[in-house]
Amino acid sequence: MSGVGEVSGANRYLSGAKLLEEAFSAKEKAYAPYSRFRVGAALLAASGKIYRGCNVENASFGLSVCAERVALFKAVSEGERDFAALGVAGDGEEYCVPCGACLQVLAEFNPQLVLFLANRRGESVEKRLDELLTAVFSLDRQKVSSNASGNRQGLKIKNSPEGA
Repeated sequence: MSGVGEVSGANRYLSGAKLLEEAFSAKEKAYAPYSRFRVGAALLAASGKIYRGCNVENASFGLSVCAERVALFKAVSEGERDFAALGVAGDGEEYCVPCGACLQVLAEFNPQLVLFLANRRGESVEKRLDELLTAVFSLDRQKVSSNASGNRQGLKIKNSPEGA
């Protein structure tokens, strides 16, 4: 992504504080009647716009959606494709770290996304997505689109030791 949406210098801390403020606000709208664990997320697009999301649970647990993906899907549905940072706030004592599915979906757009992760007390830590998800699954889009036979030659894993 060569610098698209980078958060640097003083803007990094201003952005982190603002994103966490927005994430805590989004958390208040969460629908979590089963786990009672509310999560809010705020995604900063390269355009400067912030997209908020909250977790939405369902009695059929597999149909629940995490706050991070709600924020991302809102942004993508509005035409955004480049993202700089994400703030995530949860109800727990530990920092609220996105699940593997959310990390994989976010990595599709920026594998080096800056993450600001907070616990319920507002204490936070900064990480990069590629620190948390070290082997990103991806498709070689050219091979996949030119391979109409349907075999899996276009599959590869980024950052794998073998370069598979």
